[in-house]
Amino acid sequence: MSRFTQRKIRTLTGLLCAMTFSMFVFSYTLREPSLYFFRSVLGLSGRTCSCQHCITHLDDENDSWFMERFNQSFHPLMSRKSSTLPDETYRWWQGLQAEESPSNLTIVLDRLFQLIPAEERYVDAHPDRCRSCSVVGNSGNLRETGYGSFIDSSDFVIRMNQAPTQGFEEDVGYKTTHHLMYPESATDLDNSTSLILIPFKTLDLEWIISALTTGDISKTYVPVKSWIKANKGKVLIYNPSFLKYIYDSWLEGNGRYPSTGFLSLMFAVHICDEVKVFGFGADQDGNWHHYWEDNKLGGAFRQTGVHDGDFEYNITLLLADKHKITLYRGG
Repeated sequence: MSRFTQRKIRTLTGLLCAMTFSMFVFSYTLREPSLYFFRSVLGLSGRTCSCQHCITHLDDENDSWFMERFNQSFHPLMSRKSSTLPDETYRWWQGLQAEESPSNLTIVLDRLFQLIPAEERYVDAHPDRCRSCSVVGNSGNLRETGYGSFIDSSDFVIRMNQAPTQGFEEDVGYKTTHHLMYPESATDLDNSTSLILIPFKTLDLEWIISALTTGDISKTYVPVKSWIKANKGKVLIYNPSFLKYIYDSWLEGNGRYPSTGFLSLMFAVHICDEVKVFGFGADQDGNWHHYWEDNKLGGAFRQTGVHDGDFEYNITLLLADKHKITLYRGG
């Protein structure tokens, strides 16, 4: 073997070692997937989706803030494959609503996944995909906006808690593909909508089993619906591990745990390519209230001490400022 060939091999080996070490360091410091690292280092311009603006596409210096928080190794939804919680996560999750003597989680989840889909969902990211999503909050700033048809033009329309559409279609749309709720905020859904349960305790998982089958559970820490209308084949479970990741990485421990609105937004950010956000924040007069309420002083929900609404909204504004989402502030 010639000396020139040996030198080329040594040079190539050294380069590969350096790139491997750098990828290792970045994976622990920025927590970004190696794909993004190599794109950044090598100057590749390949897009991560076929939308005009892709959430995960790296194109400017603003992306460092986003990638320090964004971690695709956490998936928003539970499946049978991802149903085991780390001990630290389980202890944190069980402390959110201080459930006494919780049932065995493994047994409960086994029962649950015999009733609802157990496979992984929304792991189909691809450069040829463009999944557009509208996240529709419940703010009174949606009134008299005429956003309805624009909201409904997205592939996914994500709503939350007890938000109605009937009678408000012109402003909020009529389409709902995903509806996030917890037992205390539950509402009936049509057969085409995916119910996404946000469980804050093991009893919440038992509740959804009961609400779809026997109706035995009628109370958690307050009275709840014994039965719920929903398509069992479309019921999904928000992953407590993902919930903790949002609390730690995005909210930095502010509040006791994230609000349904912020969890809905983060769900969209992690499964969609393009996200439009409506109905977040106060109206133009500074009032915090729901769009279906006539009482503009009905924003007492912000004063519960459970969620840090101001911090959550500031993160939402930052996402919009860095062009990761498009925020429509209404009136």
